[in-house]
Amino acid sequence: MLFDAVVLANGEYPTNPLPLKILAEAPYVVCCDGAADEYIRRGNVPDVIIGDGDSISEDNRNRYSHLLHRISEQETNDQTKAVRFLLSQGKRHIAITGATGKREDHTLGNISLLIDYMRAEADVRMFTDYGVFIPCRDVRTFSCSPGQQVSIINFTARGLHGKGLVYPLSDFTNWWQGTLNECTEAEFTIEAEGEYLVFISFQQPPQRLSAKARRFSGETPGIEGIELYYPGWRDASFGE
Repeated sequence: MLFDAVVLANGEYPTNPLPLKILAEAPYVVCCDGAADEYIRRGNVPDVIIGDGDSISEDNRNRYSHLLHRISEQETNDQTKAVRFLLSQGKRHIAITGATGKREDHTLGNISLLIDYMRAEADVRMFTDYGVFIPCRDVRTFSCSPGQQVSIINFTARGLHGKGLVYPLSDFTNWWQGTLNECTEAEFTIEAEGEYLVFISFQQPPQRLSAKARRFSGETPGIEGIELYYPGWRDASFGE
């Protein structure tokens, strides 16, 4: 099993086949309460619903009250509450989807929190409709295809150096400085000391595979289909 659990966050519901497949095959699903209504509407029942309960419909709040894990404190968002809950259950390999879209400030917050989760010993990946965010530290190598776009967002890393990328890396001080790089080989390596975030884009836009992106209780693409537009997806799935 690639993931111990999947967190469905409060952003836009995924449409890309890869996050849909990950959600469909999850052994354990935690819905942030703002995402629970749509997940249930699609014919599914989460294992746990996390939040203060204010963002879920009254009908579902009553029907699934036994699944609702209420956390009323406002110091952290529901995504973080979900990750902390999973860590308390011994589930470290965590995929997050549905975390982007809607309000941009929420999207930025959700993405930046990945570094915090890594510091808390979570092995976490965030899958969007366009690619995957991977929190990293020190030296990492990833599979890719020539021409595939990659972005590196620096947090605390020093001595940033890349192999297998078009553009050289440096100790970036702004998030935009490491965006829109490109793979030149079948893998790329980042050498550094410290923490940084990697975004690896899918090779094809979602509409190219939209025929397969049906509600995930129906058809989802096989492994072969996923490999076509993201050959490094296994690396994102905790291949250290």
